[in-house]
Amino acid sequence: MEFSRRNFIKFFAGGIGGTLVSPLPWKLIDDIAIWTQNWSWVPLPGRGKFSTVNSVCTLCSGGCGIEVRKVGNRVVKIEGRRNYPVNQGALCPLGMAGQQILYNEGIRWKAPMKRVGPRGSQEWEEITWDEALNGLATKIRGLRNEGNPEKLAGIDGNHSRSTVALLIKRLFDAIGSPNYLGMPREEDTHAMAAFLMQGTNGPVAYDLENSDFILSFGCPLLDGWGAPGRMMSAWGQVAGDKPSTRPFLAHIDQRASRTALKADQWLAPFPGTEAALAMGIAHVLIREKRYSKEFVDDCTFGFADWFDAQGHGHKGFANIVLKKYSPQIVENITGIKKSIVIELARRFASSHAPIALTGRGKGLLPGSVYEFMAVHALNALAGRINKSGGVLVAHDLPLAPWPDAEYDTVATDGLKRERLDRAGTPRYPFTRSLIHTFSEAVNSSQSSPVDILLISSANPVFTIPDSKSLIEALDKIPFIVSFSPFKDETSLMADLILPDHTYLEKMEDVPRPTGVQYPLFALSQPAVKPLYRTRHSGDVIISLAQRIGGTIAESFQWNSFEETLKGRVKGLYQLGQGQIAYDGSEPVWKRLDKKSGLTPVYSSFESMWEALRETGCWYVPSHTFGTWSEIFQTPSKKFEFFSSNIELALKTYSKGKSLDDALADVGILARGDEVYMPHYEELKSRADEKEYPLLLVPIELINLASGWIGNPPFLNKTLFDHQLRKDDLFVEVNPKTASTHGLQEGSKAVLKSRTGELTVRVHVFHGAMPGVVFIPLGLGHTAYDRYLKGKGVNPYEIIDPTEDPLSGQSVWWNTRVTMVKI
Repeated sequence: MEFSRRNFIKFFAGGIGGTLVSPLPWKLIDDIAIWTQNWSWVPLPGRGKFSTVNSVCTLCSGGCGIEVRKVGNRVVKIEGRRNYPVNQGALCPLGMAGQQILYNEGIRWKAPMKRVGPRGSQEWEEITWDEALNGLATKIRGLRNEGNPEKLAGIDGNHSRSTVALLIKRLFDAIGSPNYLGMPREEDTHAMAAFLMQGTNGPVAYDLENSDFILSFGCPLLDGWGAPGRMMSAWGQVAGDKPSTRPFLAHIDQRASRTALKADQWLAPFPGTEAALAMGIAHVLIREKRYSKEFVDDCTFGFADWFDAQGHGHKGFANIVLKKYSPQIVENITGIKKSIVIELARRFASSHAPIALTGRGKGLLPGSVYEFMAVHALNALAGRINKSGGVLVAHDLPLAPWPDAEYDTVATDGLKRERLDRAGTPRYPFTRSLIHTFSEAVNSSQSSPVDILLISSANPVFTIPDSKSLIEALDKIPFIVSFSPFKDETSLMADLILPDHTYLEKMEDVPRPTGVQYPLFALSQPAVKPLYRTRHSGDVIISLAQRIGGTIAESFQWNSFEETLKGRVKGLYQLGQGQIAYDGSEPVWKRLDKKSGLTPVYSSFESMWEALRETGCWYVPSHTFGTWSEIFQTPSKKFEFFSSNIELALKTYSKGKSLDDALADVGILARGDEVYMPHYEELKSRADEKEYPLLLVPIELINLASGWIGNPPFLNKTLFDHQLRKDDLFVEVNPKTASTHGLQEGSKAVLKSRTGELTVRVHVFHGAMPGVVFIPLGLGHTAYDRYLKGKGVNPYEIIDPTEDPLSGQSVWWNTRVTMVKI
């Protein structure tokens, strides 16, 4: 045969065809697959008996029930529990990937460690628990002996009502330091709005499942907001219903999120103008008299014009809204057509059980207090306060209080000194904690006013906007102690590591999970014994207090964390109501007004405790609706459109200066009676719009951990290649924005703000608002292991926050940036 190109191709193609038909290559592939599965380093579950542990996920404050499957002693799978009232089988991606948090030894501290080299050198020495705790106790005693207990400070990321958080706060009180700070979160803003308008301090609850119209101002209900398992379960139960029988969802967001795409109506106002939109809806309700006259006339203060005790006249909420927030004015502010504002308001008013709520992301980010008040005012106008399907006035659980802490003169004197962050002072009277003012106080001092800083369940170096100021402050503080189980950015700056267990290795409580509309106490159980020489932070706090001695030790007479928790739970038993088991036959929200199932089935506290450990929850399946005359604790004993507490706070702050000067200091632009009412405050960026023409809006994805815990590698694999490709993070921009800046799909660009710059890639997305850059939170770690370190960039590095005038918290959605192709 002549050897030609044609014959060579025939021969080659025939060889390939014959090989493919032959069983030989397939047999080789099968043998290789079996061989690779037997490599010694391939992770495989050990042999053993299958078992399950019922517990509760505490990776967020949602309190979802989980079933942890094990082979032998190894966790192999985590699923949502159908027999748990909060989530009824649903579970978010982070909850399902929890075993990687447990078993990824590259991200975990395995024992107490002390730093032996310069900060940043990562030179550590393993020490004993006795050495670690005795050394720390000696340092704290030294501060007290010098009469400076306030030089101890703490940053705590635990849920504010949890037993661990209360133990840490009690330690600071007993020592005499006022400088205990909680990490900022959305619940702080909700609590502040509720206090200013209702006078209540309990948790905020939303009866979404019984509503027929949900007006969501930015709450990504299907993207991880609130209790994610609850949201997914509730949506799953109604998604298949006919539009006429399921709730109507109107979602307000600048981006086509999963929630926006599932909504019946999606509106995209300009970022930061949500309060104006709420006020425009209020205008229509008032002008057309579509509000609840019964509630407004009998149960509110400040709606109509009024005179105070001195005879001075005041404009009412209705007067101001009708004059300043017509649909046309609101259209000019928000970009939403006035006809849509009117239609939306009428639909809200004509619904049987409407509810309005506001928030962003997963609840980790605080918001604007005036905005939250403006949205809550819609619930008041519709008479939806403490009504089925509305915003419920909830109370703290009846957990038994501990005995009062003991205070010596050192502690008493220390607690009288002003907090470094100035929270609770006349400038920030309603705020519990402020991380950024704490950093400013440390940085502005010639020598650090803090000698020892304790950090628990938080990674503020990674999760605080414009963290450069915090890092500078941490560099000045002589001694930092981290309780983190993880080698995160903040713990790597510490001098002493006292590693906590991970959530699958310990008992932990979640009192009243976020947004749940009935009393519920969630309790997790350890699914496995601790893998390393770690300790429960609650036990560490108790041991530390006892080693410090004196009145501090007397304030911590417990032998273990479980004992402190068990003591609190006795209050639930003494209530004489509540259920421990849930069979899943009927959702709890369907029987809130039936008053059934209140009688407990347990006969003693010990039997209740054992049952609680088994099921993971205690709950009361009811709520007392209505009772408007009893629920408001404001000075007027009514729901306040005109907030008496804001008026009192500004009078106190303005002593020695004019009210206008005080308002200018605080940053409130409104004047007159509007200052004390819900209204739209434009929070302007400090950047020049010409130099920085784009707005940067961070977003949170349900499959990307964006809090203090790093993203499990499993979840990185669920990100699309237009979100993360190799080590490059993608931002979303509208095609018009991309074209204006000479960008195409996949273009590499520098994103620059006043505070820094990041290198990103571009995803051209029709669902993004023009002029806005959307960037995911959760990547850009400089710590952990190779699966997280260097993956993407951290948006917090360039966020240029503005201070909310009422709360002082950092508002993060008005950062201005420029984007240049490289």
